[in-house]
Amino acid sequence: MEQFAPVKKKDGQPVRYLVVDDSVFARKNLARMIESFGGQLAGEAGDGCTAITEYDRTTPDIVLMDITMPQMEGIEAAERIVRTHPNARIVMVSSVGYQDNIVAALQRGARHFVQKPVKPEVLYEVIKYVMGEDAAVTTAAGAGS
Repeated sequence: MEQFAPVKKKDGQPVRYLVVDDSVFARKNLARMIESFGGQLAGEAGDGCTAITEYDRTTPDIVLMDITMPQMEGIEAAERIVRTHPNARIVMVSSVGYQDNIVAALQRGARHFVQKPVKPEVLYEVIKYVMGEDAAVTTAAGAGS
């Protein structure tokens, strides 16, 4: 996998992620991408209900949330998380890229949307954008380009 310049928080700590997807394969794939960006997996969830609990338990910097899941859809889970934590940064990650879903997710508090299959370079740019001024991209000394 391509090596990216690490995206860190302003204090130099790694960005912490909560990955929410009903597919274990999708979660593992996103976790590998996060690590290649210098991030840290704070927690995982396979449905929206667990996502809310895990958010409260881990207080991640960013949530990567699927839309279509059992028990509770990602859009509803995102809305509930943002209602309790207005500064939550939620990025919807879904193969269901219908305009209605994207608009609904953004109206309910998601900050961005990434289409599956996720391209690491696209997710990397979205993460930098969503973290905004709270993040710094560090260039590792001696890293070849």
